[in-house]
Amino acid sequence: MERYQRERRFNRIAWARTLPPAVLVAAVVSDLVWTPFNTFPLLATVSVTAAPVYSLVWTVTSGGVALLTGLLLAFRESEVVISRPNVIGFTTLVTLTVVAAFLNRIFAREREQLRTSRQVAEAVQRAMLPTVPERVPGLALATRYQAAQEEALIGGDLYAVHDTPRGLRMVIGDVRGKGTQSAGLVNTLLGVFHAAALQTPDLPSLVEAAEIQVQDLKAREEDAPYEDFVTAVFVEILPDRSAFRMANRGHPPPLLVHGGHVTTLEPKEPSLPLGLGDLAGPVVPVDRYDLPPGATLVLFTDGIIEARDRTGAFFDPVPPLAGPLPPDPGAVLDAMLAALFRHTDALDDDTAALAVTRLPGEEGEEGEETGAAVRP
Repeated sequence: MERYQRERRFNRIAWARTLPPAVLVAAVVSDLVWTPFNTFPLLATVSVTAAPVYSLVWTVTSGGVALLTGLLLAFRESEVVISRPNVIGFTTLVTLTVVAAFLNRIFAREREQLRTSRQVAEAVQRAMLPTVPERVPGLALATRYQAAQEEALIGGDLYAVHDTPRGLRMVIGDVRGKGTQSAGLVNTLLGVFHAAALQTPDLPSLVEAAEIQVQDLKAREEDAPYEDFVTAVFVEILPDRSAFRMANRGHPPPLLVHGGHVTTLEPKEPSLPLGLGDLAGPVVPVDRYDLPPGATLVLFTDGIIEARDRTGAFFDPVPPLAGPLPPDPGAVLDAMLAALFRHTDALDDDTAALAVTRLPGEEGEEGEETGAAVRP
């Protein structure tokens, strides 16, 4: 995801860098086409437009080039360069160049502070998230995480994977809000997931353990808003990898990609997010699906589907995945994210994605159950 962000930022900066020379050319052309035209206002903006995107040296250089251009244009019109209007124009050029130099330093300092804040926030977020293995018997896995461009706070996206004798258990979730409070919920959920993944006998028990911990954390924190919650999807892939169970707690539905087709795995019975379980019944709805060889299960947080283009349209991850893709979770995620960054200029929320592919020709351990038909 970082590669797409860098390409997008590079394109925006490249476009902005063309503005100072374009203004300079416009001033020269205007003076040549219409001699009475006063070019000094245009020339005075050259250094100012350079300040946000150029270095200090090039900002001052752009002001010097504009000043030299003004002198040459003034000399072309009249051999008497030192006139009152020209002196005022040259003084304005020099003054704005000095101002642009100060602005350049301010912009550079602000950019560096913002870059450092984002790097620290993303480093902390990555440190909280566990390392996901690239392969387990019969399966390949891949993850992607990207902090929002406009935010420097620690986000609440999380994912984790744990291979157990009962199957590969996974979770992806999104904590409401940002900052230290969301970080506490992330750590709580990751801790209870890894402990319960080994101890609980089935997927509903794992979900219930997570619900209890979120409720307990909210009860112990006096300033925790009642509406704090965590949307999450829990998945358990059977030991023989033929099928998987899924419990969706108010999270965007995952996608099953296979043979050029994409199936949206909407839950049969909607469930409230974690932290709001006291408002619902005690039963944890669980759906069951086949996982054919070569199929890829894609899970993601709402930062992806809530990304908007310039018209306000939301991103739809289904079309970029409805085509010939290799049975490789990294390639599937890259295809989705490449389309995402073609769709939007900036992410308003953190995004996390987790994909798992059943490898053709490889089998997991023998399980207690065999595959079942995918529920339409």
